[in-house]
Amino acid sequence: MPTKITVIYDNPNDAAAFEAGYAEGQVALAKALPGLVSFESSKVWPKEDGSPTPAYRMIDLYFPAYDTAGAAVSTAEAAALFPSIFGLATGGVPILFSDVEES
Repeated sequence: MPTKITVIYDNPNDAAAFEAGYAEGQVALAKALPGLVSFESSKVWPKEDGSPTPAYRMIDLYFPAYDTAGAAVSTAEAAALFPSIFGLATGGVPILFSDVEES
């Protein structure tokens, strides 16, 4: 069954610093994971009333199977990616493994 790893970046303490760090390598590190078949980066729209959104950005990493995703997160590429994620995500960062039921 296809598997997706979703990284949900909560609102950062400093959006400009986050965007600089994100642009400087976070995407490239994520795209380097072995077995990755599709990558999606998204930015959450701001609320119209200016109040904080429930998240700031997301990355979705698609793999052909759970075993492939599991193997990918134990590689040297993941050893570079995940510390980068945790260092950049000053507002918090849940990471989810999901079974893709439909696409």
